[in-house]
Amino acid sequence: MADLMITATSVLKGTGATTETLIAGAAITAGQTVYKDASDSNKAKLYDADSATAAARVLHGIALNGAASGQPVVVLTQGPITIGATVAVGVAYYASDTPGGICPFADLESGDYPTIVGIGISTTQIKVQPIAAGVVI
Repeated sequence: MADLMITATSVLKGTGATTETLIAGAAITAGQTVYKDASDSNKAKLYDADSATAAARVLHGIALNGAASGQPVVVLTQGPITIGATVAVGVAYYASDTPGGICPFADLESGDYPTIVGIGISTTQIKVQPIAAGVVI
């Protein structure tokens, strides 16, 4: 498998999900994973599982809308999300080493820091609950 092929226009917040509005520090597409860059006014930037920068490996959530750098982006930090891709029920999905991507565990590689994005709760939804292992594969 590879990263989920997300249709940005199909990404939707689920009932009871928690969100936060941030300013984008890079171009972001709905459905991409982001972190908050404390060294840049807490701007949202694309998460990267194999980044040399530790802050870029602290998952904050998933963007619900697209934004250019400097524009507001709403980030789902916890709860259900219609991800705009087909997922499997009960399968854990991880933040990818492709900046902003989401993948199954099998696609992580040596040098990646595994972080669970959430678990598939239907064929279209993931329950987002970020969990970082804090170790490198």
